[in-house]
Amino acid sequence: MSGKNAKLALRHGEDSTNSLSLPFTDDATPTITLTPVLGRRALEDDSFPFEAISKIAEAESWRKEIYRPPYHIHKWWAQRLGSVFRAIIIGAFAPADADILDLFYKPVRIRDAVVFDPFMGSGTTIGEAGKIGARSIGRDINPVAHFLVKNALSLQDRATILSTFSKIEKDVSAELRRYYRTTSTEGNKVDVLYYFWVKVLECPICSNDVDLFSSRIFARHAYPKKSTQARSVCPMCGAINEVRNDSHEAQCNVCRGLYDPQKGPANGQKASCPSCEHSFPIAKTVRNTDEPARHRMYAKLVLMPDGRKDYMAATDEDHLLYEEARIALARSENAFPVVRIEPGYNTNQALGYNYRHWHEMFNDRQLLCLSILANRISDIEDSAVRDLFTCLFSGTLEFYNMFASYKGEGTGAVRHMFAHHILKPERVPLESNLWGTHKSSGAFSTLFASRILRALDYADDPFEIYPRGLSGKKTNEKVYGLSERIGFSVADSYSTFRQGKHIYLSCGDSGKTDLPGGTVDAVITDPPFFDNVHYSQLADFFHVWQQYIVGGKEFCPSTTTRSVNEVQNADANVFTDRLISIWSEAHRVLKDDGILAFTYHHSRPEGWYAVLKALVSAGFFITAAHPIKSEMSVAMPKHQAKEPIDLDVIVVCRKRLQANLSSECAGWWKKVTEIAKSQVMRLRASGRKLSRNDILVIVMAQVLRQLSGLDLEGRALGFLEDSEQGVEALIGELHASAGGDNGAEGKWRA
Repeated sequence: MSGKNAKLALRHGEDSTNSLSLPFTDDATPTITLTPVLGRRALEDDSFPFEAISKIAEAESWRKEIYRPPYHIHKWWAQRLGSVFRAIIIGAFAPADADILDLFYKPVRIRDAVVFDPFMGSGTTIGEAGKIGARSIGRDINPVAHFLVKNALSLQDRATILSTFSKIEKDVSAELRRYYRTTSTEGNKVDVLYYFWVKVLECPICSNDVDLFSSRIFARHAYPKKSTQARSVCPMCGAINEVRNDSHEAQCNVCRGLYDPQKGPANGQKASCPSCEHSFPIAKTVRNTDEPARHRMYAKLVLMPDGRKDYMAATDEDHLLYEEARIALARSENAFPVVRIEPGYNTNQALGYNYRHWHEMFNDRQLLCLSILANRISDIEDSAVRDLFTCLFSGTLEFYNMFASYKGEGTGAVRHMFAHHILKPERVPLESNLWGTHKSSGAFSTLFASRILRALDYADDPFEIYPRGLSGKKTNEKVYGLSERIGFSVADSYSTFRQGKHIYLSCGDSGKTDLPGGTVDAVITDPPFFDNVHYSQLADFFHVWQQYIVGGKEFCPSTTTRSVNEVQNADANVFTDRLISIWSEAHRVLKDDGILAFTYHHSRPEGWYAVLKALVSAGFFITAAHPIKSEMSVAMPKHQAKEPIDLDVIVVCRKRLQANLSSECAGWWKKVTEIAKSQVMRLRASGRKLSRNDILVIVMAQVLRQLSGLDLEGRALGFLEDSEQGVEALIGELHASAGGDNGAEGKWRA
């Protein structure tokens, strides 16, 4: 064990009121080897310590990119918590009655076992399995996910990566930064951190331009209670004024005009023309133009020579510099990918605002700078290094586009384009500096440090986090020396994998694989939902640029990541059928004594019907179901929900041939009630607050667990539908016991 752990050798009972209190391994602790065993596993025990693992997961969830950086070198949706999957993998191989919490902080190794993840996403299962010595197979139907995981988990040479970055910096950084330079009020040349833009529409009546400001305040502190200082733009002369963030009256320091900084021409879905006072619908007016709305640059945030940041109005110099970039782009050939945006649940909003191609989400200066950087990366001769820098470039796109916005001072300044999990046109977009400075947020150079270098550090010396309280303040300690180094030679076929390579990654339909039957010890995964965020529709934004740089049929010849075979589908029946195909393939490749375990939650009955039908149809039954902290703690959709779901459920399954199925249905609801109540009590005793939808997840998981083990000859879904009244009553009882509103929700919807 590394000397880093000496200070973390805590013992049972220490600091027990605020955190976990666990014994850590020391220099004399031997490696603990787990191998596939017959019989019940620790993950199937009702005593599985889900409340303690949830505390670890909670700590990770607030800074996932810090505590599990390899899985966050690029954007992916529903990036699961590494601590949860570490516990799942250990529990899937540890014998019944093993102390999972103790093993979590021990140097566990799983030998002679293969783990398969058919929905590998950002690679959490594959990385966590590799850290504890298991060989693993990952497959995903989306090329962006496959590209991300391959770059995150492949063996990387730090010296080569650092050298390559230095060469790129030498070749293009000055040219890129030149387009983000301006003159300060003192006459010095300074870097522009961000340019501020506003969408502009022509008034349908008087034809005057209308800025779509909903407020004249464009820069607030990210924590307004901490600082009331804000910046507003004068509606008369365009000057930048310092105001209070709650002020309703301001006097411009240039033209001396009075205005209300809280009000702008846009209000909800309508705008009012300041010239003629005509009110008009924004979306309809945009559609009538048959092109995206124009933008106007009005302000900038500059980095002064002494390190201060200063907000300034955009000047003629700034507009001339932008025009220079526009002309340079016009003279360039094939400077960017031109790919149409296909209709879809998550793309229709952008299409409704006349964005027809992916490149229209960038302005001309952004396209020029991206072209310069992309061309330089494409010239890298080493394909593995080129892929890694393409991944970094692609990740930068999330922050460098005209759908990004400003979060303000006090945090990462750029609100990335997927903050709402949809392609939402931004009325006041933010243009950041592509190469960036040491004060930049979301820039290529800063993401190299925060994503690539941080991932390399973690790969060289992985750690787990230990949440504890010190004098009432929660802190997270890092525990080193528990895991093997991350960095593998990746097989591209099963035949290569069986020759001894540690991981095998592939891109394609997981309902059809090249894996021989009965060769996998555990299938551990996280399937997508059938509604909400359709990953492939959003992933196309990145894919077209990845394809533009890497090129060639070996990457992905299609201009879209969408597939008719993907499981995610708005139609619950189609979703169920495709999930059946994945679980059926998992059943085929899984050994007879193997385990299928996955995380899941849903707020609607269709989501639970689909899982039950798919599992039973594919030949599985549920042996255990444990509530666990889900991945979202800071996501905007969670904070906007009335009854947010903060829990997943770990669903543990076996092949039905191992089940002692019974057609006797008496007593199944009593078991549901007993286990659900016990799990709710355990979570509350650990200090966790539960929403109504959290309780729904707990109850429904136990309903599925009991029904999946009955020999109902296809009548399981009928039992599930018939149990709705009982489910509602139990959820209401458990929620009311915690002081929640026991009002009727109907159909379990939040």
